[in-house]
Amino acid sequence: MHYKNKLVLALLLLFLQLSFAQQGGMWVPSLLDGTREKEMKKLGLKISLKDIYDTNKSSLKDAVPQFNGGCTAEVISPNGLLLTNHHCGFDEIQSHSTLEHDYITNGFWAYSLEEELPNPSLEVTFIVSITDVTTAVLEGVADLNSEVNKQQRIKENIARVQKETKKESWQGSFVRSFFDGNQYLLFVTESFEDVRLVGAPPSSIGKFGSDTDNWVWPRHTGDFSLFRIYADKNNRPAKYSKDNVPYKPKHFFPISIAGVKDNDFTMVMGYPGRTQEYLPAVAVSQIVNDLNPARIKVREQALKVQDGFMRKNQAIKIQYAAKYAAIANYWKKWIGESQGLKKSDAVGKKRADEEKFKQLLVEKNQTAAYGNLLSDFEKHYTAIKPYAVARDYFNEIFLRNTELTATAFKLYQLSQLGTDAKSEATFEERRKALIDGLPAFYKDFNLEVDQQVFNTLIGIYLADYPKAFLPEKLKNETAATLTEKLYQKSAVSNYAQVKNLLSGGLAEVKTKLSADPGVQLMSDIALAYTTMVAPKYEEINAKITATQKLYTKALYELKAIDRMFPDANSTLRITYGKVKGYQPKDATLYTSKSYLDGVLEKYIPGDYEFDVPQKLIELYEKKDYGKYAENGKMPVCFIGTNHTTGGNSGSPALDAKGNLIGLNFDRVWEGTMSDIYYDPAICRNIMVDARYILFIIDKFANAQNLINELKIIGLKK
Repeated sequence: MHYKNKLVLALLLLFLQLSFAQQGGMWVPSLLDGTREKEMKKLGLKISLKDIYDTNKSSLKDAVPQFNGGCTAEVISPNGLLLTNHHCGFDEIQSHSTLEHDYITNGFWAYSLEEELPNPSLEVTFIVSITDVTTAVLEGVADLNSEVNKQQRIKENIARVQKETKKESWQGSFVRSFFDGNQYLLFVTESFEDVRLVGAPPSSIGKFGSDTDNWVWPRHTGDFSLFRIYADKNNRPAKYSKDNVPYKPKHFFPISIAGVKDNDFTMVMGYPGRTQEYLPAVAVSQIVNDLNPARIKVREQALKVQDGFMRKNQAIKIQYAAKYAAIANYWKKWIGESQGLKKSDAVGKKRADEEKFKQLLVEKNQTAAYGNLLSDFEKHYTAIKPYAVARDYFNEIFLRNTELTATAFKLYQLSQLGTDAKSEATFEERRKALIDGLPAFYKDFNLEVDQQVFNTLIGIYLADYPKAFLPEKLKNETAATLTEKLYQKSAVSNYAQVKNLLSGGLAEVKTKLSADPGVQLMSDIALAYTTMVAPKYEEINAKITATQKLYTKALYELKAIDRMFPDANSTLRITYGKVKGYQPKDATLYTSKSYLDGVLEKYIPGDYEFDVPQKLIELYEKKDYGKYAENGKMPVCFIGTNHTTGGNSGSPALDAKGNLIGLNFDRVWEGTMSDIYYDPAICRNIMVDARYILFIIDKFANAQNLINELKIIGLKK
């Protein structure tokens, strides 16, 4: 290579490293400081931090509620119109669907307010204010010796803080821990319970690619749905009433159709669920080498069995579609997470950081305070390994992937109740809940499928479960005999027989349960777990938690990490980055945008994952894209370096001026490791392009009533 070319390449790599170094992190918007603002401005931000978070005037935070406790949404009109993911609103779409009105297959669009559909259990929650209450929560805690007493004092202090919080009668509040218990923030909230379904594309758009495309790029999914918030006549939260009116938001997002290009600034706001960014190297190594392989193995075998039945039987395919997707989701995520952690050498980099941490302790004379932390981690994680592996096998085999054992476990728990008056009351409550829930369970339960799943997974249990924790009664058993005991000889396999098991008083039911072969099998397995595994796991894990809290405190105090942000905990966060492609492996380079052309390239007529609506095909063939096209093509999705996780589903993707440019819905496969280790070279979030959303509403659904209430900007002349 010519010297000049080498120099250009070296400068380019340096530029990329510098630009990457300014990305990553899930920041609390009220705590954004000058350093973060400089980073964001350098990346392209055109608005101020006050525009993002302000308690005295409207700001971006006022348009970003948490959607039903697990997703994010955004307000996109002055009349409370709400945008979130199709998969976030799927339960509501499904609940309104019937054979006559199949909104899952055909989609749903309300062309007037009167046609919008209420959802009794749906709730969205806005953040009103965020206040640091660390001093009040930790008052008197340091004087206590016992960790149990410390946690009790913290609970008491939190209760006092919430009681003394000044807020309106219709507002709520909660306190959440940050930095592993080293900081506490108080959130004042407003929750709206009248939220109505407004629009959803057919699943062939909203779930296009389904399980096959899940966690991967390129993506061609229009993963969005529309709802509307209703309030009382005073614009305050209220339960559903025909007298309620569309909510008038403090802020709503204009939607830009100017389009995105590589290196454009992007910002995502939302409620990420859980990350573990400050785990030590030994913990990450255990996840990659021990825990993830065990989880992946169990789910892989369960999926293989289910898939075999689903391919041969359409009825089973319908029964198990949602179950299969739920199992496959994290199975695929764990595979990508492990691959990403290995590719990035996360363990090696964390080991190197830990060596620097040791040097820093010496330089700052803090060895006495924090010098044992890393060796304590090594000791505790070594001790917990067999218990952690056993715990994952128990949960994955018996509670998550085999349906009958999950039911048998509930019956086992019922059989463990005492005979006093309090137990009688608990028994009646649990029995009613079980009986009420069983019809829906057995409706979608297939004995033959589940029996084969159990036969396969119990084989893994007998072969791979730590031998020291196996029940004595099972050590000489075979998978075949145990399968027969549960599926042929137990009443648990049949709804009517289970109802009979649960009939009678507590003492009678306990007797019947103890005599049932299936419940007894689950009892043997569960008792071994709850006596030999769970207590020891909790004991060691408590030590790890205490060590992690001190380690995080040390990292923060010593400024051992340049960009230290609190782990995700389902509270409002902001993350920022750029539109950018990536290279997942040698000779493979992904660009940052996908187009409708790709939808038709993947199209398989009649396929449940890759079918395409006829009208979408017609629009494509005519190139009838309206004002939403980009150089004659219809954009569908794009990716960026924003640091997201579960809970960011439905988060708004914003441009440098705070306009909506996309809707976050997924991450790339190799980047799922960002829950543990964020690497800007390969971690990418996936967003539906706002232009595709508008195109579907406008040209596909002909819902001009919705288009007319939006503020659409950025039209190129």
